[in-house]
Amino acid sequence: MSKRANFGCVLIFASLMSGCGLVGDVYQEESRRIINYLLADFPLPNDAEIQKVPTVILGTGTGIAGRIVLESDLSPAENLIFYGNSTQGAGWGLVSSTVAEEIILIYTKEGRHATIEILRRGRGIGAIAGGSSGSQITISVVHPGAIQEQNPYLALDTQRSGLDRAIAQKD
Repeated sequence: MSKRANFGCVLIFASLMSGCGLVGDVYQEESRRIINYLLADFPLPNDAEIQKVPTVILGTGTGIAGRIVLESDLSPAENLIFYGNSTQGAGWGLVSSTVAEEIILIYTKEGRHATIEILRRGRGIGAIAGGSSGSQITISVVHPGAIQEQNPYLALDTQRSGLDRAIAQKD
């Protein structure tokens, strides 16, 4: 193979690889723009990257429900401090918190509920070297009225007879 052909192959490969980075950057920009519109009043860490696959958002404005999964280079403790400082200014009130290996924060605002779960990522070079391995942050938001029925899974209960289910559904 000639040097020119080798150079051409290397150039094409480099273009494809750099294009993958550009696609990821475009996804992050577009996703952040959409999430900022839908959750304009909910703080997100600036360094966090939105994870495409497990993220799902339904509705708009105060009618939003869904889950956003982020990865952050900051430690769980640093993200805990971020949410402690930024949610109050955005009008969200802390309802419940559990701070342990897994951090769970529950906030409310105008009837909406937001649950933040912060976990240590624990993978990658940072964890091996003993440094901070960052966090995975899952934010679940639900609006008032999203839960219409208190036990929507009753029909799945095979232990109950048909008559028991009918009576329970009437109540």
